[in-house]
Amino acid sequence: MLFKNFIPIAICSALLLTSCNKNSDKPAMTADGRMKIRVGYIGITCEAPIFSAVENGFFKEEGLEVELVKCEWSKYKDVLALGGFDVTHHLIMMFLKPIEQGLDVKITAGIHTGCLRVQAPLNGKIKTVQDLRGKRIGVPGMGTPPFIFANRVLGNNGIDPKTEIEWRTFPAGELGLALQKGEIDAIADSEPIGTLLLAEGKVQNVADQAKDVPYKDEYCCAVLVNGKFFAKNPQASAAATRALLKGAKWVETNPRAAARLSVEKGYLASNPELNTTAIGNLRYMPSISGGEAAVSKAGEAMKVAGMLNATTDIPTLTKRAFVHLDGITDEWIQNLQVDKVADGQIPPDQEFRLAAELAAQRTPMVIATCCAPKSTVATSTAAEPVVAESTIAK
Repeated sequence: MLFKNFIPIAICSALLLTSCNKNSDKPAMTADGRMKIRVGYIGITCEAPIFSAVENGFFKEEGLEVELVKCEWSKYKDVLALGGFDVTHHLIMMFLKPIEQGLDVKITAGIHTGCLRVQAPLNGKIKTVQDLRGKRIGVPGMGTPPFIFANRVLGNNGIDPKTEIEWRTFPAGELGLALQKGEIDAIADSEPIGTLLLAEGKVQNVADQAKDVPYKDEYCCAVLVNGKFFAKNPQASAAATRALLKGAKWVETNPRAAARLSVEKGYLASNPELNTTAIGNLRYMPSISGGEAAVSKAGEAMKVAGMLNATTDIPTLTKRAFVHLDGITDEWIQNLQVDKVADGQIPPDQEFRLAAELAAQRTPMVIATCCAPKSTVATSTAAEPVVAESTIAK
């Protein structure tokens, strides 16, 4: 299904819904008895488990026939809630506020940790989170995952993100340039923009979701299922969850292979070495208990930051959002075996491979991010600008 910037959400959702099964109580079946299920995706680095599960046949092993539905991140919550697709994995923090407000979406498992950062100029005056007080922070949009993460970091450090920070929005691909020009003092971004800016020696990390306490062991992305689909099809929901968890474990075992697969199969716009480095920064260690704990932890932090209602009871919200599936436990995940692909791991010289890829770039580098309208940025290594492209289906 194609999306364009000018299509309103109501029309976008209607088009999706009319193109899919109208009777969600009885999903369509293939001739050989597999249930058809729609898996939503955006086309970004951290969705590697979705692409790996499709390409390795993990959904088919679970008796499912997959239809991939591509959508813009900004419409993602609404399209999932309205039944435009049945299951996906996405950022927990993106969905907690809508779930608090009544969005019928269920979280079934944690997929991976750490894909967001707050960064400041290399060798600049900003070294710690406390140094951000009173500063201008650039984000790819208010309410985007980087914005939410930055709010949490500030709130956890006693800084009021509403009154002590000046927020400025830029296309994700232009955040680094705005930082260089002095239009902002720091940025909050997502992969692979953060990795690219680090590789170019332009920034240092002030807060890193993948490495800093209390975020490094917290699952940022989780399996999400449309609430009505889950209620009518619990077995299919469990089967899809198993396929995605197996995909995540395969990515953790074979990060380089997963990164190249994502690019070479056309699932996302990036370069192989850049995507390999970005995936190498994440930990795909799926967990049930970790996913549930992340919902609670993120909820408490978002409440402190004023992003959830002061009266919201987090244990109640967690119980409503997270569901346990029969037979899918941490023990099941630990015993889950996946193949180790030859040359599928991060090589010791990955840093040099990425540098060589950037230095050899002679045409615009196309990068997909979770929150970037199309934009270009100058790089210090490439002969041409990097293009941070929107994740709208062409």
